[in-house]
Amino acid sequence: MRAPPGLSRLLLAARGWGRLGAMSRYSTEQRGRPNSPDYRLYFKNADGKYISPFHDIPLFAGPKEVLFNMIVEVPRWTNAKMEIATEEPLNPIKHDTKKGKLRYVANIFPHKGYIWNYGALPQTWEDPNHTDNLTGCCGDNDPIDVCEIGSKVRSSGEIVQVKVLGVLGLVDEGETDWKIIAISADDPEAQQIHDIDDVKKHKPGYLEATIDWFQLYKVPDGKPENHFAFNGEFKNKDFAVEIIKSTHEHWKALLHKKVDGGAIKCTNILVSGSPFCCSEEDAKSIVQSAPAFMNGDPVSPEVDSWYFFPK
Repeated sequence: MRAPPGLSRLLLAARGWGRLGAMSRYSTEQRGRPNSPDYRLYFKNADGKYISPFHDIPLFAGPKEVLFNMIVEVPRWTNAKMEIATEEPLNPIKHDTKKGKLRYVANIFPHKGYIWNYGALPQTWEDPNHTDNLTGCCGDNDPIDVCEIGSKVRSSGEIVQVKVLGVLGLVDEGETDWKIIAISADDPEAQQIHDIDDVKKHKPGYLEATIDWFQLYKVPDGKPENHFAFNGEFKNKDFAVEIIKSTHEHWKALLHKKVDGGAIKCTNILVSGSPFCCSEEDAKSIVQSAPAFMNGDPVSPEVDSWYFFPK
């Protein structure tokens, strides 16, 4: 039987057949059944040790702090809301659920699924107990989100080195939810695109589509339109990097037990001085306690439905 759209890329990544580069230093292992609530994608480093993508993959992809590591959760054009399981040990990628049902983003005309490769920066955390001076809202309790605008469709679980270009300040149900705009360092256009104004020049309409997408994506679920800080103005690279560094400091405080992380699981293997470090054997036990991988069910055709809203 033919794999559902997007699933084939998920399977390739999970088997460690992701693209070379940063991904070659990491591999992934599937557990559970795709397209089900028990599906999990765990991570290993180059030494074959199970790790937390949230905590053990470095934020910076090099000593000069120019490139950043991005964890791809959702490949472009797909609908399944895959995300880092922040409240589970080792923080695998899971298929998000609500009221027991798998979550898929709606297709709001003319878009299909996510319009970028969507994911997160490791070792960052938007602290829900910290009120952002710029937005007046607290953080959303997740690592900071990334919209990667390169030409390749990436795979769930892939680690991509990205250049940060700018940031959009989304206010989602009263929480600060920064959206970093970035491009893969190996993208053919990466040498031409260095800041947010370059995106406007080389990819006209992309930023406007991004505003449209985030404003409306929850409306089909009966929720109101989202709002933005700075009246929806994208801020530049320097502004974005400062936001990232701030969330990195909040993450450091979380991992060293200087703040209350609530239900966040801080289990890690490699963070020096963290009281949440566990042994390789403990990490292996966590993964092996998850259900074994098996073939998943096909995705409902309803996921491909289009929604239309007046402009």
